[in-house]
Amino acid sequence: MQTEPYIQPQHAPHDPPILCIVGPTGSGKTHLAMSLAEYAKSMGRTIEIISMDSALVYRGLDIGSAKPTQAERAAVPHHLIDILEPTEVYSAAKFATDAKRLCTEIRARGNIPIVVGGTMLYWRAWAYGLSSLPPADPDIRAHLDEQGKARGWPTMHAELMKVDPVTAGRLMPNDSQRVQRALEVYEITGKPMSELLANSPSEDGREGSTIPPWINLVSLEPSDRARLHANLEKRFDAMLAGDFLKEVKVLRTNPALHPDLPAIRSVGYRQAWEYLDGKISWDEMRYKALAATRQLGKRQLTWLRAIGGRNVFDPFNPVELKAAEDYCKKSLR
Repeated sequence: MQTEPYIQPQHAPHDPPILCIVGPTGSGKTHLAMSLAEYAKSMGRTIEIISMDSALVYRGLDIGSAKPTQAERAAVPHHLIDILEPTEVYSAAKFATDAKRLCTEIRARGNIPIVVGGTMLYWRAWAYGLSSLPPADPDIRAHLDEQGKARGWPTMHAELMKVDPVTAGRLMPNDSQRVQRALEVYEITGKPMSELLANSPSEDGREGSTIPPWINLVSLEPSDRARLHANLEKRFDAMLAGDFLKEVKVLRTNPALHPDLPAIRSVGYRQAWEYLDGKISWDEMRYKALAATRQLGKRQLTWLRAIGGRNVFDPFNPVELKAAEDYCKKSLR
């Protein structure tokens, strides 16, 4: 069986650890990174940000993905943003390779790389290497897509529970992309994804994992979940009041785009697409998008809390936020 190659990041022993800022959506990761860039500039240094976000790689997905503005990107070099058309597919394997290469190139220029984002599958691949999972099989994937559409993804999730209860237990029933992948892996290999990950030469990056010494992980984890949800609701309503739906309408003019592509499955875009298809009402679209955003944040926090040794700060606590800034600034010296 052909599998994705195992990647073990290599860094010179004298290199300082790479700062990586993670956290659930809406926790202020970009704001912290931009403030660090200003601080580095005052010291005569340049920070370059490597985006660890699965939606930001796509051109045309700007408003709904909360992509850094053109002004922010002009002020601070950003990488792995707008590198693909939404018809294309990006993977954790590709991110691991790209991030490793970019860190080397940025340091060769005498600048400071900072990895910023919340796509935790990308984190696992970059930090721990890749597990021996099989590559995608287009025929099996198409068959599972057909089944998912006909039977519904909660039913497919129930099928996954029968063959891989460990993986099914950490996935939401409507998480079609990950449920499909887990079923695909089982059909290709005859083994549960959880078993393959457990027997992988890399660590899973979830259960009791620790941080590699070449990474300095700073995790922004809001203690006030209600406040986080209120902020996310306010942010999404601001997107709706702006040109978010216009952005999705422009995407829909491309006949090659459809709701089953990873880009269009992104939170917010999937629900807006359904609304514009006439399948759900405005209120339903807003409710489902906010629910999906909250679920995303919950999954991100679940990943983070399983990583031992991370440096945790509450971005909603002014004292802790200042402590996070001070800690990160010290790591840049």
